[in-house]
Amino acid sequence: MQAPQSVLRIIDANLNRAREALRVTEEYVRFDLEDRSLTEEFKKLRHSLASALPADIDHLLLSARHTQGDVGTTIATDFEHMRHGTSHVALAATKRLSEALRALEEYGKTFNEGFAAKVEAMRYQGYELEQRIALVEKARTRFRHIRLYVLLTESLCSTSWLATAKAVLAGGADCIQLREKNLGDRELLERTRILSELCHENDTLCIVNDRPDIAILGHADGVHIGQDDMNVWDTRRVLTATAIIGVSTHSSKQAQSACEDSPDYVAVGPMFASSTKTQSQTAGPNILRAVADSTSLPIVAIGGIDETNIEKVLGAARCGICICSAIISQQDALVATQRIRAMIDDFPGDTT
Repeated sequence: MQAPQSVLRIIDANLNRAREALRVTEEYVRFDLEDRSLTEEFKKLRHSLASALPADIDHLLLSARHTQGDVGTTIATDFEHMRHGTSHVALAATKRLSEALRALEEYGKTFNEGFAAKVEAMRYQGYELEQRIALVEKARTRFRHIRLYVLLTESLCSTSWLATAKAVLAGGADCIQLREKNLGDRELLERTRILSELCHENDTLCIVNDRPDIAILGHADGVHIGQDDMNVWDTRRVLTATAIIGVSTHSSKQAQSACEDSPDYVAVGPMFASSTKTQSQTAGPNILRAVADSTSLPIVAIGGIDETNIEKVLGAARCGICICSAIISQQDALVATQRIRAMIDDFPGDTT
């Protein structure tokens, strides 16, 4: 069935609008969110849209195009010229995409039902991708304010794990990671539930080391994984959509590889020799600086950091500071937390 000129003009205009929206959003997830999975999905959707077109319709669309005679080109609203940052740019593009696909679907029904059905499927894909962008942004936003991140391991605590956790929270920690390699599952799950509740009462994030299953059952905010653990993509399949995923890295190469998998933060370390976690080599502040310069993902410095060397780390990069023994092994974990928190907050150039 031959489409009338008016329908061809509608299809042409909305194809252009959809392609442009897809490209704008793809650039955002590629260069701003640095999310490989989302980038691939938007690229696939662009190609799907192109392949959905009926054969030999391109020349009909071009011949029907009449930009100078389009009465809508001079109509604009103030909103069209306002964008409040890159996320707002992407949000506006996803809204344009859904509108354009809906128009293509409805008018496509008048001359090619197969085309309309393909566009309908793409419209639902667009809705899902818009939601995924929002969830990634939410997880990253939740973590970006983290400045003091404390590792909690009972064997290193000067008192009980629970008393230490309460002291750390009172002292100003933004995030606590429960790191217990040798606990049975039942005990680990119970501690996670208790710690998660405490953290949430104090507006603090709770992260579980290695165990996405324990994290989700224990209502934690996320999980931290190492180089030998489940990868980021598989971990996301286990967790809730808004869960935070962090990855340990020990070199620039590992950090680059981790960033390609789109975690919500990357831990770089050890900064200095650490008695709690030995590594064959020390990453140090220089590697931290290089990693921070290469990605927009939140960065956490970890390993051997204490009051004597924390300023070297703070001077190397804008990042979260992960502390273990220098807080939880001290006789008074509350005071130790407060001192280190003050050093972070008072460091020159730190406005958070």
